[in-house]
Amino acid sequence: MDTHTAPHPADLRRVFGAFPTGVTAIAAFVDGSPVGLAASSFTSVSLDPPLASVCIARTSTTWPVLRRAERLGVSVLSADQEHLGRQLSSRTGDRFTGATWRASNFGEILFDGACAWLDCSIDRELPAGDHDIVLLRIHDLHADRGAEPLVFHQSSFGRLHRAA
Repeated sequence: MDTHTAPHPADLRRVFGAFPTGVTAIAAFVDGSPVGLAASSFTSVSLDPPLASVCIARTSTTWPVLRRAERLGVSVLSADQEHLGRQLSSRTGDRFTGATWRASNFGEILFDGACAWLDCSIDRELPAGDHDIVLLRIHDLHADRGAEPLVFHQSSFGRLHRAA
């Protein structure tokens, strides 16, 4: 590869897609309505202080609304929630149709049946190319060790297959 020429976006997408990731739902009540999006760029950052991050495309029309929430719910979607991952990724329709969820007094929304849940607030946002890196301060969390995670790999949803 020529070190003076940036890789083509299609090549980047293909190579980045070779790295499997989990799928999260970021959701909260904003102005009395549920708002949410799916993100596969969620990762742990720090144990002390407790931080995680998610990368959000600057073209997102949902993030400018969602970022106004006092708290954000992060639900790590389970393998049985592929439909929810698709709905939350959609640009049209009701993203919450058929989903079961709960909201706290702080307004974050957590989806029932997820592998894990985190109650977060925005610590800071950092510009990074065509995305923003959003650092999330974790206030509370829970994991369901029995739930299998939804995986995003090579531009499609899938499941982990564990060796016996």
